[in-house]
Amino acid sequence: MKSINPDDFRVSDKIKLSKIPTELNIDADDDEKEEMLEKVQKKLSKLQDVMYAHNRYSVLICLQGMDTSGKDSLIREVFKEFNSRGVVVHSFKTPNSAELEHDYLWRHYLALPEKGKFTVFNRTHYENVLVTRVHPEYIMFENIPGIEKVEDITPNFWENRMAQINNFEKHISQNGTVVLKFFLHMSKEEQRKRLLKRLESGEDNWKFSIGDLKERECWDDYIKYYEEAINNTSKENAPWFVIPADDKEMTRYIVAKIIWEEMQKLTDIKEPELDPKVKANIDLYKEQLSK
Repeated sequence: MKSINPDDFRVSDKIKLSKIPTELNIDADDDEKEEMLEKVQKKLSKLQDVMYAHNRYSVLICLQGMDTSGKDSLIREVFKEFNSRGVVVHSFKTPNSAELEHDYLWRHYLALPEKGKFTVFNRTHYENVLVTRVHPEYIMFENIPGIEKVEDITPNFWENRMAQINNFEKHISQNGTVVLKFFLHMSKEEQRKRLLKRLESGEDNWKFSIGDLKERECWDDYIKYYEEAINNTSKENAPWFVIPADDKEMTRYIVAKIIWEEMQKLTDIKEPELDPKVKANIDLYKEQLSK
């Protein structure tokens, strides 16, 4: 069975998504993949408990991918062993009127994880250089000075926005937030199958939206802008990982394994030691409680 090395998925040089496979074969069946995932789930859960007691670091997991790439089910499976107090999930949708009264990063600052906790962004601040690039008319709702019409949005605008995102991630990482970003790299053919499955399944067809088909028509644009965003914002302090996503079970295991391996680099995460005065009197306290 082939082992998983996070560096195989980390973006450290310029990438071309069309050259990266959307499926990985490690010579394991679904039961074996599930068993491997369960082992990592439990290790991550224990790590988070220690992290909570240590109270120095927080972790931000960013998930991006095309519609049906498996973000929701990945969150459910990877973090299922966590204490509910230890992980918070934010699914960012179209900005509401209150959010549009602030800059585009404001709502993401509000959702950042507390120390000792994990937060998962299901769709992230990167929507602001992805969806808005495919549909630049959305920028007009932000009431940005100097942007009166779509034609005012120049390439420099997007370069500045990605620089702002880099600064945002650098700032939070320097203050104790571990930032790990995952692009679930699914093929267009696999998306077609999953959309068809939604339509054919009585249980899942409520998930289908006509908008899914409209966005699918923009597939090439999205891939182009994902590629550009990933290449410009994968940094040492906030790396991107491109994860093959045609096999959901494999995708979940790879993401969980990468999170675990990356967290092992933080060798100072330990449970706090008991106060020496308390430790010296443990027998006395036990005697008092036993009475």
